Amino acid sequence: MIQFLLNRELRREQTLDPNTTVLEYLREYRGKPGTKEGCASGDCGACTVVVGELDGEKLRYRTLNSCLTFVSALHGKQLITVEDLKHQGRLHSVQQAMVDCHGSQCGFCTPGFVMSLFALQKSADGYDKADTHEALAGNLCRCTGYRPILEAAEQACCGKQPDQFDACEAETIAQLKAIEPRETAELNSGDKRCLSPLTVGDLAEIYSANPDARLLAGGTDLALEVTQFHRELPAMIYVGHIAEMKKVEITDTSIEIGAATALTDCYEALATEYPDFGELLHRFASLQIRNQGTLGGNIGNASPIGDSPPLLIALGAQVVLRKGANSRTLLLQDYFIDYKVTAREQGEFIEKIIVPRAQPNRVFRAYKVSKRLDDDISAVCAAFDLKLEDGLIDDARIAFGGMAAIPKRAVACERALIGAPFSADTIEKACEVLEKDFTPLTDFRASREYRLLVAQNLLRKCFHEQQAPAYETRVTSYA
Repeated sequence: MIQFLLNRELRREQTLDPNTTVLEYLREYRGKPGTKEGCASGDCGACTVVVGELDGEKLRYRTLNSCLTFVSALHGKQLITVEDLKHQGRLHSVQQAMVDCHGSQCGFCTPGFVMSLFALQKSADGYDKADTHEALAGNLCRCTGYRPILEAAEQACCGKQPDQFDACEAETIAQLKAIEPRETAELNSGDKRCLSPLTVGDLAEIYSANPDARLLAGGTDLALEVTQFHRELPAMIYVGHIAEMKKVEITDTSIEIGAATALTDCYEALATEYPDFGELLHRFASLQIRNQGTLGGNIGNASPIGDSPPLLIALGAQVVLRKGANSRTLLLQDYFIDYKVTAREQGEFIEKIIVPRAQPNRVFRAYKVSKRLDDDISAVCAAFDLKLEDGLIDDARIAFGGMAAIPKRAVACERALIGAPFSADTIEKACEVLEKDFTPLTDFRASREYRLLVAQNLLRKCFHEQQAPAYETRVTSYA
């Protein structure tokens, strides 16, 4: 059985189909049609809801795409929808701001915008333009009504007033503490089931006993099998309640990130150590996706165009794999074997990712090229980690996504750089050698020729930024 708060109403579910998304649950089971389905793939934000979780003695509110969230992920949390904002006959201040600023056009996307504004208002201390743009980047208005929506955001954040959620915060915290997960939970509809263990040991035991089950973390990729391909997942294991796999620990030499850590929670550690990693995370899908998707999931789905693997490979990151009571550690570059084929054995899962900390005399740059700036998939993603000593390239680690069937190091290019002067001539020779490293495909995102030229130009960009840092724009990604 799972239990959660629907606003402040306690809900218990035991026999619900675990393939049920939160969007479907709200509309079909709870009669709450305010949350809309626009794309069923996490692209448009019309289905945005807010989830409240305990953060110590406080509540933390985050947006999620309900079309990509299975109901099992709600266990022990609070779900807030657009219907919950109006109180005692009065609109919530974010709803009123949308009315006052004429932010609702056709109205279909409006509930999603309202929920994103609600979460922004809850976390904001006044109005910040950059934070507002980030909060709304995952919400698409097809009526081109962004100017009044941004004005509504400014009004809502500047005129922030206590609301019913503030008034009931202590009571809500008490309710959430009362339903905090204390043992493995299960949703079981008879022919389909989802188990939610609380420890790594429990996960290892359950997965060993059910090796054909699908591991569910953020679900932003796995849920597409249900919503887009209309497949049924007979067995899932949800890892989002395993505290050990949601930790970020910084040692003298490394950053250790639990595989179930949301990308939003990885940001501070990675951005502090590697600013370009932080810049790229800002363009990793949308805030809703980053609140839900995990670093381990981005690696585990083995996509050749995942944004984090090229950066992690260039940094020499490792993954810790667990099967039963046994663990092994391998370089991330060795995890990927072929398209959607990895070194992970049956019943084995990613427990954590180990990222080396930044070192003196090393230059790290990362770039993402896509058709649009926000909420888009890479055509090419590049990462360069160079060690410079007395004008020479002492070491080089270069990795690309979108250039092969797997995220992959440019070994021939690295060889052309190591031991050579850090000069324009050396870079040009290395660019030529890139043709030996990759034979990219042509698809709807980019042609083979375009991808190769972009990869070469990104290496040139890395060189020129290092030569003239005073003129560097710090825009480490393009559309």
